[in-house]
Amino acid sequence: MHIVNHEPANKRFLIRDQGSIAAEMTYVTSTPKLYIIDHTLVDKAYRGQGLGDNLLNAIVSYARENSIKIVPLCPFAKGRFELHPEYEDVLNK
Repeated sequence: MHIVNHEPANKRFLIRDQGSIAAEMTYVTSTPKLYIIDHTLVDKAYRGQGLGDNLLNAIVSYARENSIKIVPLCPFAKGRFELHPEYEDVLNK
C-alpha cells in the first residue's frame, strides 16, 4: 500500500518510497476552486502498480471534500476521467 501525500505549497500529490519520489501529480490553481492537473509522472521502476490511479483518486477525493472542480489537462488524467464516469462530479465542464 502506497501512501499519497498532498503538498499544497508545491501544488502536487506524491507517493514516496524510501525517501525517493515514486510518483507525482502536479496541478495549477486557476482559482481557489478550480485545479488543472497538468502533469503525472510515475518513475519507471514503479510503473504498472497503479500509482497514477492512486494519485488521481487522492486528488478527486480532495476535490470532493473541498468543493473543487478539476480540469484534467495531462494525457493520463484526461484518459482516466474519460474511463471513469464516477469522477464526473468533480469535472469542470
